[in-house]
Amino acid sequence: MSAPIKILRALADPTRLRIIALLERDELSVKEIQEITRLAQSRISTHLGLLQELGLVQSRRDGKHTFYRLLEQRDRTVRDAVQLAFRVAHQLPEYNDDQLSLRRILARRRAQEQVYFDQIAGRFDRVYGPGRSWQAFGQLLLRILPPLVVADLGSGEGLLSELLARRCKKVIAVDNSEKIVAFGTAKAKKIGLKNLEFRLGDLQDPPIEPSSVDVVILSQALHHAEDPAKAIANSYKILRRGGQIMILDLLKHKFTKAHELYGDRWLGFTECELQRWLEAAGFKNIEISIVAREEQPPHFATVLACGQK
Repeated sequence: MSAPIKILRALADPTRLRIIALLERDELSVKEIQEITRLAQSRISTHLGLLQELGLVQSRRDGKHTFYRLLEQRDRTVRDAVQLAFRVAHQLPEYNDDQLSLRRILARRRAQEQVYFDQIAGRFDRVYGPGRSWQAFGQLLLRILPPLVVADLGSGEGLLSELLARRCKKVIAVDNSEKIVAFGTAKAKKIGLKNLEFRLGDLQDPPIEPSSVDVVILSQALHHAEDPAKAIANSYKILRRGGQIMILDLLKHKFTKAHELYGDRWLGFTECELQRWLEAAGFKNIEISIVAREEQPPHFATVLACGQK
Protein backbone atom coordinates (compact mmCIF):
# COMPACT_ATOMS: atom_id res chain seq x y z
CA MET A 1 0.00 0.00 0.00
CA SER A 2 1.44 3.40 -0.96
CA ALA A 3 2.24 6.05 1.64
CA PRO A 4 -0.45 8.52 0.46
CA ILE A 5 -3.13 5.84 0.73
CA LYS A 6 -1.97 4.95 4.26
CA ILE A 7 -2.09 8.61 5.22
CA LEU A 8 -5.56 9.07 3.78
CA ARG A 9 -6.80 6.01 5.67
CA ALA A 10 -5.20 7.29 8.87
CA LEU A 11 -6.83 10.71 8.51
CA ALA A 12 -10.24 9.14 7.96
CA ASP A 13 -10.47 8.27 11.66
CA PRO A 14 -12.51 10.88 13.67
CA THR A 15 -10.25 10.69 16.72
CA ARG A 16 -7.11 11.27 14.68
CA LEU A 17 -8.89 14.17 12.96
CA ARG A 18 -9.54 15.71 16.38
CA ILE A 19 -5.86 15.35 17.28
CA ILE A 20 -4.70 16.82 13.97
CA ALA A 21 -7.01 19.81 14.47
CA LEU A 22 -5.63 20.39 17.98
CA LEU A 23 -2.04 20.32 16.73
CA GLU A 24 -2.82 22.80 13.98
CA ARG A 25 -2.00 25.77 16.25
CA ASP A 26 0.66 24.56 18.67
CA GLU A 27 2.42 21.53 20.05
CA LEU A 28 0.68 19.67 22.86
CA SER A 29 1.59 17.01 25.38
CA VAL A 30 -0.26 13.73 25.66
CA LYS A 31 -1.61 14.91 29.02
CA GLU A 32 -2.96 18.12 27.47
CA ILE A 33 -4.61 16.25 24.61
CA GLN A 34 -6.15 13.89 27.13
CA GLU A 35 -7.48 16.83 29.18
CA ILE A 36 -9.09 18.32 26.09
CA THR A 37 -10.55 15.18 24.55
CA ARG A 38 -11.30 13.22 27.75
CA LEU A 39 -10.00 10.09 26.00
CA ALA A 40 -7.85 7.43 27.65
CA GLN A 41 -4.12 8.17 27.55
CA SER A 42 -3.37 4.79 26.00
CA ARG A 43 -5.81 5.47 23.18
CA ILE A 44 -4.29 8.88 22.48
CA SER A 45 -0.77 7.46 22.52
CA THR A 46 -1.79 4.78 20.01
CA HIS A 47 -3.19 7.35 17.59
CA LEU A 48 -0.17 9.62 17.99
CA GLY A 49 2.15 6.67 17.43
CA LEU A 50 0.48 5.90 14.10
CA LEU A 51 0.57 9.56 13.02
CA GLN A 52 4.26 9.70 13.92
CA GLU A 53 4.97 6.48 12.06
CA LEU A 54 3.42 8.02 8.94
CA GLY A 55 5.52 11.16 9.30
CA LEU A 56 2.64 13.50 10.10
CA VAL A 57 3.74 14.42 13.63
CA GLN A 58 6.98 14.65 15.56
CA SER A 59 7.59 14.23 19.29
CA ARG A 60 10.04 15.65 21.79
CA ARG A 61 10.69 14.94 25.44
CA ASP A 62 10.60 17.66 28.09
CA GLY A 63 11.12 16.22 31.53
CA LYS A 64 8.32 13.76 32.23
CA HIS A 65 6.19 14.94 29.32
CA THR A 66 6.21 14.15 25.61
CA PHE A 67 5.07 16.92 23.27
CA TYR A 68 3.78 16.39 19.75
CA ARG A 69 3.66 18.81 16.83
CA LEU A 70 2.69 18.61 13.18
CA LEU A 71 5.47 18.18 10.65
CA GLU A 72 5.58 20.46 7.65
CA GLN A 73 4.93 18.29 4.59
CA ARG A 74 7.02 18.65 1.46
CA ASP A 75 5.00 16.21 -0.60
CA ARG A 76 2.14 18.14 -2.18
CA THR A 77 -0.25 15.18 -2.09
CA VAL A 78 0.30 14.68 1.64
CA ARG A 79 0.09 18.43 2.25
CA ASP A 80 -3.25 18.58 0.44
CA ALA A 81 -4.49 15.59 2.44
CA VAL A 82 -3.62 17.30 5.73
CA GLN A 83 -5.37 20.51 4.64
CA LEU A 84 -8.44 18.47 3.74
CA ALA A 85 -8.23 16.82 7.18
CA PHE A 86 -8.30 20.27 8.82
CA ARG A 87 -11.44 21.22 6.89
CA VAL A 88 -13.19 17.96 7.73
CA ALA A 89 -12.15 18.23 11.40
CA HIS A 90 -13.88 21.61 11.59
CA GLN A 91 -17.17 19.79 10.92
CA LEU A 92 -16.77 17.32 13.78
CA PRO A 93 -19.30 17.74 16.63
CA GLU A 94 -16.44 17.96 19.16
CA TYR A 95 -14.51 20.63 17.27
CA ASN A 96 -15.87 23.78 18.96
CA ASP A 97 -15.52 22.37 22.47
CA ASP A 98 -12.01 21.11 21.67
CA GLN A 99 -10.97 24.57 20.50
CA LEU A 100 -12.40 26.19 23.63
CA SER A 101 -10.43 23.81 25.82
CA LEU A 102 -7.33 24.34 23.69
CA ARG A 103 -7.49 28.11 24.23
CA ARG A 104 -7.83 27.55 27.96
CA ILE A 105 -4.81 25.25 28.10
CA LEU A 106 -2.60 27.53 26.03
CA ALA A 107 -3.61 30.47 28.25
CA ARG A 108 -2.75 28.42 31.31
CA ARG A 109 0.72 27.79 29.96
CA ARG A 110 1.29 31.51 29.83
CA ALA A 111 0.14 31.98 33.41
CA GLN A 112 3.44 31.10 35.06
CA GLU A 113 2.28 32.37 38.43
CA GLN A 114 -0.43 29.71 38.42
CA VAL A 115 2.16 27.03 37.74
CA TYR A 116 4.21 28.34 40.64
CA PHE A 117 1.15 28.27 42.91
CA ASP A 118 0.44 24.67 41.91
CA GLN A 119 4.00 23.73 42.85
CA ILE A 120 3.64 25.40 46.24
CA ALA A 121 0.24 23.80 46.83
CA GLY A 122 1.69 20.41 45.96
CA ARG A 123 4.46 20.81 48.56
CA PHE A 124 2.29 22.29 51.27
CA ASP A 125 0.75 19.11 52.65
CA ARG A 126 3.87 16.97 52.30
CA VAL A 127 6.00 18.69 54.92
CA TYR A 128 4.62 19.41 58.37
CA GLY A 129 5.45 22.74 59.97
CA PRO A 130 3.97 23.92 63.28
CA GLY A 131 1.41 26.66 62.70
CA ARG A 132 1.35 26.26 58.93
CA SER A 133 -2.24 25.94 57.70
CA TRP A 134 -4.48 27.11 54.88
CA GLN A 135 -6.62 28.83 57.50
CA ALA A 136 -3.65 30.92 58.60
CA PHE A 137 -2.66 31.70 55.02
CA GLY A 138 -6.26 32.70 54.30
CA GLN A 139 -6.26 35.19 57.16
CA LEU A 140 -2.96 36.62 55.95
CA LEU A 141 -4.22 37.04 52.38
CA LEU A 142 -7.44 38.69 53.57
CA ARG A 143 -5.39 41.42 55.19
CA ILE A 144 -3.74 42.47 51.95
CA LEU A 145 -7.00 42.87 50.03
CA PRO A 146 -7.48 46.34 48.51
CA PRO A 147 -10.67 48.32 49.38
CA LEU A 148 -12.95 46.52 46.93
CA VAL A 149 -16.70 46.40 46.48
CA VAL A 150 -17.63 42.72 46.26
CA ALA A 151 -20.85 40.96 45.25
CA ASP A 152 -21.21 37.48 46.77
CA LEU A 153 -23.98 35.89 44.69
CA GLY A 154 -25.74 32.88 46.17
CA SER A 155 -24.10 33.74 49.48
CA GLY A 156 -26.04 31.43 51.77
CA GLU A 157 -25.62 32.47 55.41
CA GLY A 158 -22.69 34.61 54.36
CA LEU A 159 -19.59 32.99 55.84
CA LEU A 160 -17.43 34.15 52.92
CA SER A 161 -19.15 37.53 52.85
CA GLU A 162 -18.45 38.02 56.53
CA LEU A 163 -14.75 37.23 56.09
CA LEU A 164 -14.44 39.57 53.10
CA ALA A 165 -16.34 42.38 54.82
CA ARG A 166 -13.67 42.57 57.49
CA ARG A 167 -11.27 43.93 54.87
CA CYS A 168 -13.25 45.07 51.81
CA LYS A 169 -14.88 48.46 51.30
CA LYS A 170 -18.31 46.88 50.91
CA VAL A 171 -19.76 43.40 50.44
CA ILE A 172 -23.21 42.78 48.96
CA ALA A 173 -24.47 39.29 49.74
CA VAL A 174 -27.35 38.09 47.55
CA ASP A 175 -29.49 35.07 48.35
CA ASN A 176 -32.99 33.94 47.36
CA SER A 177 -34.02 32.82 50.87
CA GLU A 178 -35.81 35.38 53.04
CA LYS A 179 -34.81 33.48 56.20
CA ILE A 180 -31.13 33.44 55.23
CA VAL A 181 -31.14 37.13 54.32
CA ALA A 182 -32.80 37.96 57.65
CA PHE A 183 -30.31 35.78 59.54
CA GLY A 184 -27.31 37.30 57.74
CA THR A 185 -28.54 40.84 58.25
CA ALA A 186 -29.06 40.26 61.96
CA LYS A 187 -25.65 38.66 62.38
CA ALA A 188 -23.87 41.44 60.48
CA LYS A 189 -25.54 44.00 62.74
CA LYS A 190 -24.67 42.01 65.87
CA ILE A 191 -20.96 41.79 65.05
CA GLY A 192 -20.79 45.36 63.79
CA LEU A 193 -20.11 44.81 60.08
CA LYS A 194 -21.75 47.96 58.69
CA ASN A 195 -20.23 47.38 55.24
CA LEU A 196 -21.94 43.97 54.81
CA GLU A 197 -25.37 44.22 53.20
CA PHE A 198 -27.66 41.26 52.53
CA ARG A 199 -30.14 41.55 49.67
CA LEU A 200 -32.95 39.21 48.71
CA GLY A 201 -32.68 38.21 45.09
CA ASP A 202 -31.78 35.70 42.39
CA LEU A 203 -28.12 35.21 41.48
CA GLN A 204 -29.24 35.01 37.84
CA ASP A 205 -30.52 38.60 38.02
CA PRO A 206 -28.95 40.15 41.13
CA PRO A 207 -30.49 43.32 42.60
CA ILE A 208 -27.29 45.31 42.10
CA GLU A 209 -26.75 48.42 40.00
CA PRO A 210 -24.87 48.03 36.69
CA SER A 211 -21.12 48.74 36.73
CA SER A 212 -21.06 49.13 40.51
CA VAL A 213 -18.86 46.34 41.91
CA ASP A 214 -15.19 45.35 41.53
CA VAL A 215 -15.53 41.61 42.09
CA VAL A 216 -18.33 39.10 41.64
CA ILE A 217 -17.99 35.82 43.51
CA LEU A 218 -20.05 32.70 42.80
CA SER A 219 -18.79 30.24 45.40
CA GLN A 220 -20.45 26.81 45.10
CA ALA A 221 -23.58 28.62 43.96
CA LEU A 222 -23.68 28.33 40.18
CA HIS A 223 -24.77 24.67 40.24
CA HIS A 224 -27.99 25.82 41.92
CA ALA A 225 -28.84 28.27 39.12
CA GLU A 226 -31.53 27.40 36.61
CA ASP A 227 -29.55 29.16 33.87
CA PRO A 228 -25.81 29.38 34.69
CA ALA A 229 -25.02 31.25 31.46
CA LYS A 230 -27.52 33.98 32.39
CA ALA A 231 -26.00 34.28 35.86
CA ILE A 232 -22.55 34.83 34.34
CA ALA A 233 -23.86 37.29 31.75
CA ASN A 234 -25.59 39.38 34.40
CA SER A 235 -22.50 39.24 36.59
CA TYR A 236 -20.68 40.95 33.74
CA LYS A 237 -23.24 43.76 33.74
CA ILE A 238 -22.82 44.65 37.42
CA LEU A 239 -19.02 44.73 37.22
CA ARG A 240 -17.04 47.89 36.67
CA ARG A 241 -14.62 47.98 33.75
CA GLY A 242 -11.60 45.94 34.76
CA GLY A 243 -13.61 44.07 37.40
CA GLN A 244 -13.29 40.34 37.90
CA ILE A 245 -15.60 37.37 38.24
CA MET A 246 -14.49 34.42 40.36
CA ILE A 247 -16.41 31.15 40.12
CA LEU A 248 -15.65 28.35 42.54
CA ASP A 249 -17.72 25.28 41.80
CA LEU A 250 -17.71 21.53 41.33
CA LEU A 251 -16.12 19.96 38.31
CA LYS A 252 -18.56 17.84 36.30
CA HIS A 253 -19.29 14.60 38.19
CA LYS A 254 -21.65 11.62 38.12
CA PHE A 255 -22.85 11.61 41.74
CA THR A 256 -26.55 11.90 40.92
CA LYS A 257 -27.56 11.72 44.59
CA ALA A 258 -26.36 15.33 44.85
CA HIS A 259 -29.74 16.36 43.42
CA GLU A 260 -31.52 14.88 46.43
CA LEU A 261 -28.89 15.31 49.14
CA TYR A 262 -27.78 18.87 48.45
CA GLY A 263 -30.48 20.27 46.19
CA ASP A 264 -28.01 20.66 43.33
CA ARG A 265 -29.60 21.49 39.99
CA TRP A 266 -26.40 20.75 38.02
CA LEU A 267 -23.84 18.01 38.58
CA GLY A 268 -20.97 20.44 38.32
CA PHE A 269 -19.53 21.89 35.12
CA THR A 270 -16.79 21.11 32.66
CA GLU A 271 -14.00 23.61 32.11
CA CYS A 272 -15.24 23.91 28.53
CA GLU A 273 -18.76 24.95 29.62
CA LEU A 274 -17.39 27.61 31.93
CA GLN A 275 -15.03 28.90 29.25
CA ARG A 276 -17.86 29.13 26.71
CA TRP A 277 -20.19 31.01 29.07
CA LEU A 278 -17.48 33.42 30.20
CA GLU A 279 -16.46 34.19 26.62
CA ALA A 280 -20.09 34.66 25.55
CA ALA A 281 -20.64 37.13 28.40
CA GLY A 282 -17.67 39.20 27.21
CA PHE A 283 -15.01 38.30 29.78
CA LYS A 284 -11.32 38.41 28.85
CA ASN A 285 -8.15 37.00 30.40
CA ILE A 286 -10.04 33.87 31.37
CA GLU A 287 -8.25 31.34 33.57
CA ILE A 288 -9.76 28.01 34.60
CA SER A 289 -8.05 25.38 36.71
CA ILE A 290 -8.83 22.52 39.08
CA VAL A 291 -7.79 23.68 42.55
CA ALA A 292 -8.80 20.76 44.79
CA ARG A 293 -9.72 17.07 44.66
CA GLU A 294 -11.30 15.06 47.45
CA GLU A 295 -9.60 11.79 48.30
CA GLN A 296 -12.78 10.08 49.45
CA PRO A 297 -15.60 8.89 47.14
CA PRO A 298 -17.27 10.35 45.14
CA HIS A 299 -14.00 12.26 44.67
CA PHE A 300 -15.46 15.70 44.06
CA ALA A 301 -13.10 18.13 42.34
CA THR A 302 -13.31 21.90 42.63
CA VAL A 303 -12.74 24.18 39.67
CA LEU A 304 -11.85 27.87 39.83
CA ALA A 305 -12.78 30.05 36.86
CA CYS A 306 -11.79 33.72 36.65
CA GLY A 307 -12.34 36.39 34.04
CA GLN A 308 -11.97 40.14 33.64
CA LYS A 309 -14.41 42.69 32.21
